[in-house]
Amino acid sequence: LTKRFGLFTAVDDISFQVEKGTVLGFLGPNGAGKSTTMKMITGFLTPTAGTARVCGHDVQQEPIAAKEKLGYLPEGAPLYPDMTPRTFLAFVADLRGVPGDRRARIDEVVAKVNLQSVLDVPIETLSKGFKRRVGLAQAMLHDPEVLILDEPLTGMDPLQRRKTIRMIKDWARLGKHVIVSSHILHEIEAMTSNILLINNGRILAEGNVHQIRELI
Repeated sequence: LTKRFGLFTAVDDISFQVEKGTVLGFLGPNGAGKSTTMKMITGFLTPTAGTARVCGHDVQQEPIAAKEKLGYLPEGAPLYPDMTPRTFLAFVADLRGVPGDRRARIDEVVAKVNLQSVLDVPIETLSKGFKRRVGLAQAMLHDPEVLILDEPLTGMDPLQRRKTIRMIKDWARLGKHVIVSSHILHEIEAMTSNILLINNGRILAEGNVHQIRELI
């Protein structure tokens, strides 16, 4: 994948794949190209060159089929501030066409991310950590096969970070494909041993935590 904005190359000829049942960690400083890569995989940006495939579906050629498989938490999750988490998740469930008892599915996801205490509070009044939890809830609501999470731990307190890390690892154990990004090594290290080290739009290294530490 390559993405250029005018003369600036944000992502420069990178290739990788994520195996089923694994978490792949994107590690790199702010501006390294992590979010741009995620936006190409999810179809929000068109690659300048290269192809992104999700469960065999070309994101540009088969966008609906690809996006049905995807759950996405952007870096700055776009939430509707005047909605409550309850009304927002009901809205997302309708958009996604979540099958079966949607209220029961929303309750299940709310319990996983611990949103019960703020379920009927306007999103605009929530802390950054709670807003990230709402974003995680919408990403997992339709039980996607692929989860792409951009800085999922931002703004969370230590207890919620531990719970979220455990949940992400559990998703992989259930057979999901998971991509997470962070600029903090110990955050990625807590979630996975499979790391891509990215800087200036290029993959500098790929390997386990010990190999990456040695290279750093």
